[in-house]
Amino acid sequence: MQLDWDVEALATRITALPFRNKRRLIALAGPPASGKSTLAHALADHLPNSCALPMDGFHLDNRILRERGLIARKGAPETFDVAGLQHLLQRLQNEDDVVYPLFDRHLDCAVAGAGIAEASATTVIVEGNYLLLDAPYWRDLRALWDFAVYVSVSPDVLRDRLLTRWHDHGFSREDAQAKVEQNDMPNAETTRNALLTPDCIIHEKPAP
Repeated sequence: MQLDWDVEALATRITALPFRNKRRLIALAGPPASGKSTLAHALADHLPNSCALPMDGFHLDNRILRERGLIARKGAPETFDVAGLQHLLQRLQNEDDVVYPLFDRHLDCAVAGAGIAEASATTVIVEGNYLLLDAPYWRDLRALWDFAVYVSVSPDVLRDRLLTRWHDHGFSREDAQAKVEQNDMPNAETTRNALLTPDCIIHEKPAP
């Protein structure tokens, strides 16, 4: 199923889903800067008793990445605690209040216990790059999703958005370009080239 950026239509589709557990778990997967966070919060506004939860809280700490020689690849699949994410999703299925970590972009690290999915939240919209990744450990998440969405954005649009993101974070033009081409765009390709089948695809939000 393919949809344009129609939040109301997607919310209607999710509302019609039967409950398998205490909560519905909705995956919003896609490349970096594809608009997943924006869509997750828009959906949460449309869906009663719901909350948005970012995968980025499961970034490995920079100290671990340096020890493993992965600091330059921060944001790649191997730089996340996928087992921790899986454990959180399993808890969300049936527990009441569930606390989870959030990523602080200014501190460039995850902050434990910074978010909470309250017992009243019956739909949790999880957004992240690799939620539909066909790779060891990551593919085990697929069975936990009640509905899975992939956000598809053209490489040129992604590149422009990513360059703007890093400029806004204080990177020089040259450093931003290096980060985008050497890390972000390869990660974007990974989400496309190793994609488990989603329940629907959302195409990039049109320009206003």
